[in-house]
Parts: sequence; structure tokens; C-alpha cells
Amino acid sequence: MTKPIYALVGSDSLLHQEALSAILHQLPKQTQRVDIDGETAQLADVLDELRSFALFGTGKAVVLRNADDFVSRFRSQMEDYAAAPSDSATLIMRFSSLPANQRIYKAIAKVGKIESCEPPKDLAGWIVARAPVHGAKISPDAARLLADLIGDDLGRLDSELAKLAISSQKIGPEEIAGSVPFQRERQMWDLTNALAAGNRAESLTRWRQLLQGDSSAEFRAVTWLCIWLENCRKALEMLKDGQNAFTIGQALRIWPRDLAQKFVETVKTLGPTGVSRAVDLLAQIDYQTKTGIGDAANNVERFLLSI
Repeated sequence: MTKPIYALVGSDSLLHQEALSAILHQLPKQTQRVDIDGETAQLADVLDELRSFALFGTGKAVVLRNADDFVSRFRSQMEDYAAAPSDSATLIMRFSSLPANQRIYKAIAKVGKIESCEPPKDLAGWIVARAPVHGAKISPDAARLLADLIGDDLGRLDSELAKLAISSQKIGPEEIAGSVPFQRERQMWDLTNALAAGNRAESLTRWRQLLQGDSSAEFRAVTWLCIWLENCRKALEMLKDGQNAFTIGQALRIWPRDLAQKFVETVKTLGPTGVSRAVDLLAQIDYQTKTGIGDAANNVERFLLSI
């Protein structure tokens, strides 16, 4: 039986889309769907749609994107609506977060349903369970490798599984390591791992090897280095909170796992001043590359030598 209100809560877009599709599938076929952006919508925009009859069909499904902003502006009114929802429309609100201790959460839970759209903690388990959707099986080791390479973006994980399944119905670590995109990502990962370990000479060697096999590396490098510096910044905050290398490595997905201690030592050596200086230099190098000042590959090399 369908509910008058649904709250889809979480950061993963794939889970949001799948939950939304499942709800819409339960509604009558002639249900009229109305999409509203919560960042710009006014209260009347939403309530009018919910309380007016559909021109065609048997009812309405009002999908409210960016519901966080909307509810923060009209919290009390939405709490009142949840207490007496329309019987001619289904409200589906999409949140990035919705704390369980808020009144609006309890109001929605009382008459409707709240569905979590957060990536599972056991990513490898999700990957193993997802592979049959694409007609394939993946080994636990391969699933863990895929999770380490990509992270918790379920949409991208699903996409990569679909690509791998085209060439092999039994996916192992070899199939993943052998694919061209992952080879390139692993090479860039090795470069930032060398930086994390404080090995400037190795990072420079890795960079030159990467350039030989991938002409686009000089344009992707800034993105990877930016991600690495953001991890450094996050690690400094976690160290300030008293967290250890193992916890930091898990949270920031430092891989392989035994690199976490070296990464933390490098972060401590850089310190807030060093990380800030590196960010400024990377921004300068990115600007120079985009405006044609100097060679892009040499600009990246200069950055590596400065760390």
C-alpha cells in the first residue's frame, strides 16, 4: 500500500533514482508526475500541486528535489501538512540529510515512509550482490579492489560493473586490473601514494612513466593532486580530533591499507602551512596551464618537486 508522503534521504544519486522509480511504479499508471525544485519553490507552489486534482489520471505524484532547503524555510507548515496530508496526491521529498531527532522526521515517519539512500558500509558486499543485475559474477577480492579504486559512488560502481560484464561474466581482480581506465587510475594512484609516503623522487619517476603511456595525464593530474591535498586537509582535522592512522586511512580510503601510517606522517610533516602552500601552488599551476603559460607536464613536475 502506498503512503501519502515519502522521504528519500541520503547522498547517493543511484539509490535516490531507484527508490523514486520503485515508488512511482507502485502508483496507478495514470498518475500525473510533477517535479519541483525545493531551492526556488515557494510554499504555495507545492501545496497547490498537492491539493489540486490532476487534469488527467487518477492522482498526482509531487517530487520535491532539494527538499532540505525547502523544509528549512517552511518547516512548521510542512509539519502541519504531514499531520493531515492530501488524499489525492503523493509527496516524494528528496533530502541529502534529515536528522531523526527533528519533528519533521517524526511527522513523516508517522504517516509515510523514510528510505535511506546512503551508500552501504560494506561496499564490496553491495558490488557482489549487484553484479548479477548485469549478468555477471564478481569475486569478493575483485569487489574489494573495485571499491578501493572507485569509492562509494554507487552510480559509477554500477556503470563500471556493466562495462566489465560486457567482456566477462566472471569478474576477478585480473579483469579489473587489465582494463585501460583502471590501469591509468592505478598509475595516478601510485603517484599520489609516493607523495603520501614522502618519496618525492619516486613520485617524479611515476609521473614521467605516466606521461609516456597517457598523453592526457598532464590535464588530469591537477584533479588527482587536488583530491590528494583535500585528503591531507581532512587528515589534519582528524589528527586534531585525536584519531589514529588506521581510522584516518579507513575514512579517507587510503589504499593499500599499510600506506596509512606513511600518509599520516607526511601530513604531519607538511602541517597546515605546508598543505595551504601546496594548494596555492597547485592553483597557480592550474591557472598557468589553462592560460598557456609554460608546458602543462613541466608545470606538474614543478609542483611535485616543490612538495
